[in-house]
Amino acid sequence: MEKTYLANIIRERRAIKKGYNDKTVTEEVVRDLLQDARWAPTHGMREPWRFIFVGEEELPVFAKRVASTYPEERQENRENYLNEPNAILVAVMNVPELEKQWDENFGAIATLIQNFWLLAWEKQLGVVWKTNPHIYEPKVKEILDVTDNEKIVGFIHLGYFDEKPAPKERTPLEEKFTRFKA
Repeated sequence: MEKTYLANIIRERRAIKKGYNDKTVTEEVVRDLLQDARWAPTHGMREPWRFIFVGEEELPVFAKRVASTYPEERQENRENYLNEPNAILVAVMNVPELEKQWDENFGAIATLIQNFWLLAWEKQLGVVWKTNPHIYEPKVKEILDVTDNEKIVGFIHLGYFDEKPAPKERTPLEEKFTRFKA
């Protein structure tokens, strides 16, 4: 069976962690992608997300501030690491009191991020969703003005790339699918 355009994008999309070229990731491009990505399913129309864009000009200061929350012997490494992408989009989620709503909110923002990733892939904009220890650090929440009723879901590293990595095989569906028997 021949795959559709969307099916091919879903199968070919990869995390681009390194090897970014020098093309600038602009706020306008990110906003444009988010305009479409935000149509993700959202329980109760809560839209439990917000985003903080860190562009090329702000990245060195941002990297230094976030790296300063690490032990001194790791700061240089973390600063270099955070300066690798061309831009970072910080994904922030509202944290409700009810566990059910927490799960729904996380599902909604994860779906939005996947939408964003697929749309970015179409433009050869590399994306990788990072959940390093600093997203759990209260000092990083302070740096970003993230409130007590919000959670940093991840730092989304962004950069244009020249070569698409080959897709990696997945476990056959037969090994992950069963049918309920009455």
